[in-house]
Amino acid sequence: MNFPVALYLLAGLAAFATALIALPFWSRWCLRAGLVDDPGGRKTHANRMPLAGGLTIMTALIVPTLAGALAVILAGLHPATQPGVPPHSAPFFASNPVPLLTHGLERRGVELSAVLIGAFGLLVVGLLDDRNELKPATKFAGQLLVAALVAAAGARITLFVPNLVFSYTVTILWIVTVINAFNFMDNMNGLCGGLGAIAAFYFAAISAAAGQYLVTLIAALTCGALLGFLPHNFPRAKTFLGDSGSHLVGYLVAILAILPHFYTRKNPHLLAVLNPLLILAVPLGDLAWVVLLRLRTHRPFYVGDTSHLSHQLVRLGLSRMGAVVLIWLLAGLLGALSLI
Repeated sequence: MNFPVALYLLAGLAAFATALIALPFWSRWCLRAGLVDDPGGRKTHANRMPLAGGLTIMTALIVPTLAGALAVILAGLHPATQPGVPPHSAPFFASNPVPLLTHGLERRGVELSAVLIGAFGLLVVGLLDDRNELKPATKFAGQLLVAALVAAAGARITLFVPNLVFSYTVTILWIVTVINAFNFMDNMNGLCGGLGAIAAFYFAAISAAAGQYLVTLIAALTCGALLGFLPHNFPRAKTFLGDSGSHLVGYLVAILAILPHFYTRKNPHLLAVLNPLLILAVPLGDLAWVVLLRLRTHRPFYVGDTSHLSHQLVRLGLSRMGAVVLIWLLAGLLGALSLI
């Protein structure tokens, strides 16, 4: 039974609409609660900016998910979903997705529950950092804890090495690295959110082609949520992602790189496991460059500066908007190679 493609589109559109609707509410709440980014220092904005990105993205993920779960429960009560009833009697899709969703959730329910708990955990860590500016070690500890939770739930990288310690180590290292890569890329309007949307789109395309419908739904929700956030953040920002948003985006993208099975019977090529590196080449490359540069100049690698790719492009003469769009295009082209 093939999963209806219309549901992928519906999930993305639902997340997009939810983000558009929820963001003004969360922006007003952040202003009242003092969850804002004040101008000054290296910052270019002149007014207090609400840090509503993380709350908006999480809302855009949760609301459609709950609505979809309710729809599955109600559809499961319909006689067309019961054994022995002809498929054509299903009132909404010729190919009923309810059995597939039920089977998938039974098989990967523990993993997905851990992923959801981890998302909430990182959202809280980011919100605390936005409000109180946590010490780097405290943030890192929160990232490690969430990554270990996900690995313990079964969502792990193996790279064909049948060793549990290796799998845990690589998985935790991957999640923490990608989280910080996207956190580092949150240095210009729209940059981090746009890169997250591009990555989610490619992970959705690869997963859908392989018939991995649960992963595709998560990727579609993530892509839709970020696209719904971007109009409020680019080119002129009315709100920022904040650490809560950049942490959440990086985490979701890192998970989307772990959950799919890139090496399958339909795609029996060992190099397919490198697809996440192509899709995430820009943020990972920027992270590696910045960290090496700071270490070489004897500066703490976690202290922000203007050595990122986006800043380099601006120094070459591009506008900030032009630099962001060029980086989006580069990420899109590299991601397209993963589809070949």
